[in-house]
Amino acid sequence: MTAISDTGLRELSLRGERGGLRIPRWTRRVAVVVALVALWQLVSALGWPPENTLSSPLQVAGAAVDLISGGDLGEAMATSVTRVATGLALGVPAGLLLALTSGLFRAGEDLVDSPMQMLRTLPFLGITPLFILWFGVGDTPKIALVVLGVCFPVYINTFVGIRNVDAKLVEAARTFDRGRWRLTRSVIIPGALPNILVGVRLALGTAWLALVVGEQINADGGIGYLMLNAQNNLETDTIVVCLVLYALLGLSSDLIVRGLERLLLSWRQNFAGA
Repeated sequence: MTAISDTGLRELSLRGERGGLRIPRWTRRVAVVVALVALWQLVSALGWPPENTLSSPLQVAGAAVDLISGGDLGEAMATSVTRVATGLALGVPAGLLLALTSGLFRAGEDLVDSPMQMLRTLPFLGITPLFILWFGVGDTPKIALVVLGVCFPVYINTFVGIRNVDAKLVEAARTFDRGRWRLTRSVIIPGALPNILVGVRLALGTAWLALVVGEQINADGGIGYLMLNAQNNLETDTIVVCLVLYALLGLSSDLIVRGLERLLLSWRQNFAGA
């Protein structure tokens, strides 16, 4: 009879406790989406909701194929991605700079924090007409909305991260006669980095929300422009295609930031769930 090592016994015991082989997490995630789409198709086949209210997944897939083959979807996606990328390139550095000014200096907090807290409560729908009057009807008002939407989550999370850095670490660094810049670079920014990345993740989601508002109110191209035309023509399948595309772009943006978190925060051991 072959002897089983202690390690082998422990592995068999763990498998028994967990009920057999573990299912990969990505399989569970995909299975949930597939199940929801299948349920949607089944409900549509039964006639509820009506076809003019919500198209079935097969109709949405057909509309997506038509938009891709006609080149409309690719052109609209390129336009929207360019606007979001430009807004992020302007809004993220602005939020970081304002947060550093407010977080590192008490005088900076007195000058910056109150206006930022007031401005962040302004709704996109309320400020869009003003941006149109200021910047016209081109890409500028849409990019300005993205910048506005991106700046605030980056600012708030970075500010909170800076102020949550352990004061003992700051005092210990000062005892080594480090200058303000070296203290910020070696202690404060690394300590605030988790919050900064959370702010960037929130900013990416807000960027797409701001763009949806801008492209639907003042539409001359982009995914929102397709949605507006589809609304006017009662094409619910095209509207769903655009919504799915927004969701996929937002998910892709979030995955990029998660990759940055794994790279930049590899030193930190976090609870990953039971």
